[in-house]
Amino acid sequence: MKKLYPDAAAALDGLLEDGLLIASGGFGLCGIPERLLDAVRDSGVRNLTFASNNAGIDNEGIGKLLRTKQVSKMISSYVGENKEFERQFLAGELEVEFCPQGTLAERMRAGGAGIPGFYTKTGFGTQVAEGKEVKSFDGPNGPEDYILERGIFADLSLVKAWKADESGNVVFRKTARNFNVPAATCGKVCVVEVEEVVPTGSLDPDCIHLPGVYVQRMIVGAPYDKKIEFVMTRKKEAA
Repeated sequence: MKKLYPDAAAALDGLLEDGLLIASGGFGLCGIPERLLDAVRDSGVRNLTFASNNAGIDNEGIGKLLRTKQVSKMISSYVGENKEFERQFLAGELEVEFCPQGTLAERMRAGGAGIPGFYTKTGFGTQVAEGKEVKSFDGPNGPEDYILERGIFADLSLVKAWKADESGNVVFRKTARNFNVPAATCGKVCVVEVEEVVPTGSLDPDCIHLPGVYVQRMIVGAPYDKKIEFVMTRKKEAA
């Protein structure tokens, strides 16, 4: 099965439609599937739900799709640094499901493992627990209350990787590994953009972070410009 496509539009051909739930990898501006998100925007599909650690920043990452009003709901942990996100949320134009960061990662991992739900103490007694089943389990200090969280089963996964072989075995680099792995596994179809594709067999099997069985389509997205959320410069010292 040939997995490598010439560009993002070709890789997403036949996969996009209104109303999709998309799991998108990345952490801040690190490891976000830039080329694929641009192709989703250019396709014009609407009423999308994104499960992602964050929504990018203004005009970067998912922030581009917020600008074009193609996103109707976000399932996220951190939503700062995005003024348009804030405006739409406060105006009632965007539905937001806030989710603790570890819980969101586990919801994606659970979906990828075929697990429909799990219990966690995180969020009990807060707004996170509203409307969710609560169950008591015996712990080392006696009974403790847990809330039921649902696994995320996405229609489509979009992720960004450092390197892959022609069979779709993927290696992530540093921070980019955080959410890309669980995001990749929880979708019915996973499309990966990478910086480099190498021949099958040239990657060390012990260094593979995402096995090719999870990956249906790939593109080479390089070259990339390094995006920085906050530019901090030191004041020039007086001569």
